[in-house]
This record gives sequence, structure tokens and C-alpha cells, in this order.
Amino acid sequence: MTIDIDEVKRVEAAKARAAAASRRPSVILHRTPFVPPVAVAAEGIYVDLADGRRVIDGVGGAAVAAIGMGNKRVIQAIKDQAEKMSYIYNAQCSNEAAEELAHLMIEQSKGAFELVGFVSGGSEAMEGVIKLARQYFYETNEPKRRNFIARKLSYHGNTIGTLELSHHMARRIPYEAILDHEHFHHVSPAYAKRHQKANETEDDYVKRLAQELDDKFKELGPDTVIGFVAETVVGATAGVVPPPKGYLKAMKRVCERHGALFILDEVMSGMGRMGTMHGWETYGDGATPDIQAVAKGLGGGYATIGAVLLNKRVADGIKQGSGWWQHGHTYQAHPIACAAALEVQKVIMEENLLQNCRETGQYMKELLIEKLQSPNSPASPYVFDIRGNGGFWGIEFDIPPEQDFGRNMKMRKRFGALLQAKTMEKGLICIAMDGGADGVRGSHGILAPPYNITREGVESIVDIFADSVEELVKEVLL
Repeated sequence: MTIDIDEVKRVEAAKARAAAASRRPSVILHRTPFVPPVAVAAEGIYVDLADGRRVIDGVGGAAVAAIGMGNKRVIQAIKDQAEKMSYIYNAQCSNEAAEELAHLMIEQSKGAFELVGFVSGGSEAMEGVIKLARQYFYETNEPKRRNFIARKLSYHGNTIGTLELSHHMARRIPYEAILDHEHFHHVSPAYAKRHQKANETEDDYVKRLAQELDDKFKELGPDTVIGFVAETVVGATAGVVPPPKGYLKAMKRVCERHGALFILDEVMSGMGRMGTMHGWETYGDGATPDIQAVAKGLGGGYATIGAVLLNKRVADGIKQGSGWWQHGHTYQAHPIACAAALEVQKVIMEENLLQNCRETGQYMKELLIEKLQSPNSPASPYVFDIRGNGGFWGIEFDIPPEQDFGRNMKMRKRFGALLQAKTMEKGLICIAMDGGADGVRGSHGILAPPYNITREGVESIVDIFADSVEELVKEVLL
């Protein structure tokens, strides 16, 4: 038997860190109801924990790690930028990394966008979108436009403004008393699997949703609406829900009819996650947005960065008005963040990772169907849907409420939470949540590996995920 000395050293070091950590309880105000395990190192799809375990990150944190962890090129780019210039305030000076990244992103958009503004993450990007959209109409002498229309079962960020725009009820509950419901309105989600009627074609369903949006414009007063905002692909709220065919184009037409902006949130689904640089390239049928937010895949987890992209219409409106973005934070266009994101994007392009993302994504879909929807799988009766594209996949579970589970009835409402704990126990990090369909039904799991995942990596992720689902089904439902 050959002993891997490096592995032995890694485990021993992890044990030493775990022993030290056990003597010093966490004093962090965590965002979880439990104290999460401490990660001490990461490479590729693997994360080392302080207790000595090595787990697979099958979801890239939160669909963030576009090229995996520990990429030498990106690490060197960060070092080089830190040595050259670690920080400059972008209200005083721009910087080379930001300028080069901006040009690259505009070139990648193939004419869809003309300007880009940098921020520090997804919520800040969407907050910037809200303010920019209002600024556009202020600058173009339409001050009456003050209303936003978004969708139910949506999530656009965790600031007060983005929570108002969102319709993620669980996240809103503590803050309802201070949320402004006067200027943020919601229409139905584009969730065909749940909401398309039995007698409707896909085209009929899209026409119904477009008519609902049009009716909402008329209800509010068409000249008071700033824009319609949607996630191109719904992320964590409902579990990777893509739009029906023709939906984005139909909703854009409604916005154009009333002079409003068509706005897409691609914080989670953009920058390559769907196997195309922008999610609307996969699902939009040419329906490009007036304004778009991106974040997670932009920096790939190597830096905290997001961006707001503007098309020519909006860019011209700002240029011909004040000429500047009236939205600012201390770390916008941070040189190190921009250098990291620039190198991440170069790696994606030069290593042809979007093609790999599409190919391995198709393989992941095939394996998920084979393992979870096979007649031989105990999970099969409870798998409601497997959906997604590229490096973004959702697996939705449905437990019929009329079924008699006896003592396990309460457990079915927590299936997602239990699944997330089960996969971690078996060595896989995933996202799993409950109530995505209507607040009660529809638990789902999300898998979002890096774009450079191998077929062997896909097999490892799906094997652990499927085993976890089947084991949980046996424990809780059978």
C-alpha cells in the first residue's frame, strides 16, 4: 500500500486547526440558524474543512465559482495588481483593470450594451439597477415614472430596495413594516410546470402572462411605470426555473409599447452559467434588455464584484442628461476585484469553457434523469422536475399533500433543508430549499459546478446527490 505523504500532512494540519477551533467558539453573527463548519482550503471543486473532511462543492458556493478554486492565473493576476496598485477611489480616478474589463464585457455583449458600471456584488448591482432606471427617466424628463413591476416567487437581493423589488416572502417577513409597497408591484411568475393550465399551449401561456403584465401597466398608469424586472432564469427562490419559449420577447414588447424599460437580473444565471455568456442568449429569442445586472460568474469567487450593463437607449439618456451615474460606493471598480474578474473572463474564453459547460451540463442532466427518474429509484415518484442548462440545474421534489405520511407529515415541509444536511454529511455541498412553488410545496435542490468541471466530477456530484435523495426518501417518506 502506497502512503500519500501530502494527504497525510493535509489531514494532520486540518486536525490541528480543528483542535484549535474547538477551543475558540465562533463570535461571528452567522446568517444560518446553525454554526457552519469552517473551510480551511479549496482547490478545484474540493473544499477542505477544519475537521479534516474533504467535500465536493457541487454548487460553487451559490453558483459563483465559475472556474473552480485555486486557479494559478487568477491568483497571479491578483498578486500583480496588488503590487501595482491595491486601491483607488473611482470617483477620483479610474484604473487600468476596470477599463480593460469594461471593454471586454461590452465586446462580449455583441452590441447589446454600450456602457457598464461596476459594483461590489449582486445585491448592490440590483440596487444600482433600481436607481439607474429611475435616474434615466429623471434625466429624460419623465419624472412621473416611479413604479416597478417584478414577479412573484422572485429574488433580487438582500438590501431594503431589492427586497421590495423581490417577492421572496421568507426573506421579507422581518422587514415588512419598513418595506415600501407603494412603488413595487408584482405579476405572476413564468413557471410553466406549475402554472400553465392543462388546456393551454406554451404560446397561450405566454400570451396570458403578457396580457397580465399589460393589464398591470394600465392599472398603474402606463406613464408611471419605470420598467419590468425579471430573473432570466429564477435562481434559488424556485430552483432554476427557465422562461417559457417566447416569454422574454413577449414581455419586452409590452415594455416597449408603454415606453418602459425591460430589465433582466442575471446575477445568478449570467456570465456563462447557462452555457452562454448571457442567459438571454439561451432563452431570449433576441430579446436583449435595456439594463442588466450580473455578478457571481463575473469574478468567479476570486473577488467581490458585480456590474450593471446599459444599452444604447439608456446610455444616451444618461449622457444627454447629467452625464454621470448618480450612484456610488467606496469599493466600486476596485482594482484588485477588476483584475481578478478580467483574468477569470480570459480563462473562460481562452479555455473554451462555455462549450465544456454546455457539454458537461447535458451529461449532468442525463445522469440525474437516469438515477432519480428511473422506475427503480425510490425517489422517482417524488421528483417533480429536472431542469436547467449549462452549469445550472434544479431538481424539484413534490410530495402530494393528500398522501398519508403519519408522523412524517411535518418532515415533508422540510425536505430541502434535510437534503442539504444529508448531502453535506455524505461529502457534497449543494443548495436545497423548501416552499419554492407556493411557500409550502416544492422543495428543490440546485447544482451549479464550475464551467471546467470534468465528466468524472459530474459523476461524483450526481452520485452523492442521488444517493442522498434516495436515502432521505427512505428515512422520511417511506
